[in-house]
Amino acid sequence: MSPTVTRMLLLRHGQSEWNALGRWQGMADSPLSTVGYDQATAIAVVLAAMDVDFGSVWSSDLSRARSTAEVIADALDLTEVMVDPNLREAHAGEWQGLTHADIRRDWPGYLEAHRRPPDFELYESVVARAVEALANISAHPSSATGAVIVVTHSGLIRSLLRDLAGTDPRVANLGGAWVDITRHADRVSGDVIDMFDPAAFDPAIRSDSADVLGEEPGAATL
Repeated sequence: MSPTVTRMLLLRHGQSEWNALGRWQGMADSPLSTVGYDQATAIAVVLAAMDVDFGSVWSSDLSRARSTAEVIADALDLTEVMVDPNLREAHAGEWQGLTHADIRRDWPGYLEAHRRPPDFELYESVVARAVEALANISAHPSSATGAVIVVTHSGLIRSLLRDLAGTDPRVANLGGAWVDITRHADRVSGDVIDMFDPAAFDPAIRSDSADVLGEEPGAATL
């Protein structure tokens, strides 16, 4: 089989209600805030104006990602958002629902040392299921019709970027990265092409929750 390359735009969802409150989310299903819907609408306009043929929109099954994806798909006249649970955020274990203040009170020193609680999903687990999801997306017939938009979560995007390129940038709401996913006969590889900064197109898209709370890749789970 000849290698097949699929261009993908990995996007973080719009601001959620828990983003606005500064709560760590993980796999908890916090919906988009009003600001998040406005951000999704604004980036949908940007994507529709791009000189890019988008063939499909995929999403995590968590509502903050799926709602964002639905707004974008509608603007691009793509009627279906395809969903893969493997695109979910890393499970934050005991920290889901907590604020930084809560964590510093109950887990002193952990944030400063980049430590995670015992049930926080391991980085390797996040990368493995993310790669599986992107491989399945690349193999889907819809991916042959154009570039693919994948609406997912900051921690998953950051984990992938760390794995593919050794970088770990923060990802703002509706920010992300362009990647090429290559399917070989016996493996899947990926290359980071460029970062995607929504504020470069519309400064209003960036919100106060741009510096992520609760959506960071796991470090040591001590």
